[in-house]
Amino acid sequence: MEKYRTEHDTMGEIAVPADHLWGAQTQRSLQNFRISTETVPAEVIRAFAVLKSAAASANYQLGRLDRGIAEAIEDACADIIAGKYPDEFPLKVWQTGSGTQSNMNVNEVIAHIVRKDTGLNIHPNDHVNMSQSSNDTFPTAMHIAAVTAAEERIIPEIDAMIETLKKLEEDNKDVIKIGRTHLQDAVPLGFSQELSGYRGMLEESRKMISGAAGHLKALAVGGTAVGTGLNCPEGFDRICCEKISEMTGIAFTPADNKFHALTSKDGYVYLHGAMKALAANLMKIANDIRWLASGPRCGIGEITIPENEPGSSIMPGKVNPTQCEAVTMIAVQVMGNDAAVGFGASQGNFELNVFMPVLAYNMMQSAALLSDGMRSFNENCLKGLKADREKMKENLNRSLMLVTCLSPYIGYEKAAECAHRAYRENKTLRQAVTEMGLMSEEEFDERVRPEKMIGKL
Repeated sequence: MEKYRTEHDTMGEIAVPADHLWGAQTQRSLQNFRISTETVPAEVIRAFAVLKSAAASANYQLGRLDRGIAEAIEDACADIIAGKYPDEFPLKVWQTGSGTQSNMNVNEVIAHIVRKDTGLNIHPNDHVNMSQSSNDTFPTAMHIAAVTAAEERIIPEIDAMIETLKKLEEDNKDVIKIGRTHLQDAVPLGFSQELSGYRGMLEESRKMISGAAGHLKALAVGGTAVGTGLNCPEGFDRICCEKISEMTGIAFTPADNKFHALTSKDGYVYLHGAMKALAANLMKIANDIRWLASGPRCGIGEITIPENEPGSSIMPGKVNPTQCEAVTMIAVQVMGNDAAVGFGASQGNFELNVFMPVLAYNMMQSAALLSDGMRSFNENCLKGLKADREKMKENLNRSLMLVTCLSPYIGYEKAAECAHRAYRENKTLRQAVTEMGLMSEEEFDERVRPEKMIGKL
């Protein structure tokens, strides 16, 4: 039978499970918001612990907090950051829109850890939350978590995919294939050129995400309830940001305009928009690869990808492009998350945005999906991609769009007529051109040279 202890807050007493470290306000939230299964992301909790540690240090430096209490809070935060108390942060995303209950959850757990470890009787509001408000701590933690995810999770996986593509480009620099536009045959290009397009997408996404993350490095800490900094000593925000920067290795600064920092989430929209752009690029790359690998006998079949697992419970021997499918599903989810982030950020009524937990949840889910998805795709698909050179050569030689290089010699209309005739009569382009008397076989062979049609490799 579960045991309980009695905790109290300004609303009175409440029973709390004896084997947990949270207090009255956390328990009230648990009882009042029994909604679905989504909890505040662990990355946001760790960011909160970084902030609370920095705040304790700042309050001590400014003479507001006893050194022993400050150090005890910092030690408790270090344990949380290290993942020592994963079960003490159970609150749902679907709570107060300011995230007040999660801020208090962190405050209460830190206070109880300190009491357990040191015997110091510290208060979650008076000591752990000193010089702070939920209204500036939750946006600060949101920013720390989002920037950390962008720079330490997403960008390294982009870089890994870029390196894989560079190697594939080098391995296939002498391969010429038919291009395709509108899902129809087009003029030739080098396979390395096609791959370089994918690399360029990722390089551009990297720049976008890195640049957008910079807008979240200005933190709301020090704004307290409405942006005025009530009950917060001068210099607190600067010292906090210095400590946060030291702890994370990322250069954070105090927001110049705390009123903007509390009510607007435009930086969140901007960063998630860059992540959506990455998702769109990944969708395109994964779709191209599964199209090019389609077959093995009745599809395009110009490349092969690793065969990782059986593809059908009824069709023996079938293998599917499962990594491509996972990435495209991730892209769809990120695009949906972007809509939630945009709508949530638009709800900055008066001095506070009250959609912060759902903003943070969607941001962190997108970051996790993109980083994990890219790692899986790179390791289990992209690195094993191989060109079927014979199939590429066969398709190239059968293409009617090679006629494009003859337009300067026989004109656009005659060239089109040759292509249509070859298609109708199931003949080669060479046969159609020579039978129409537009060129000799020798002239055709001299002018229809795919390697001269692709520019510089």
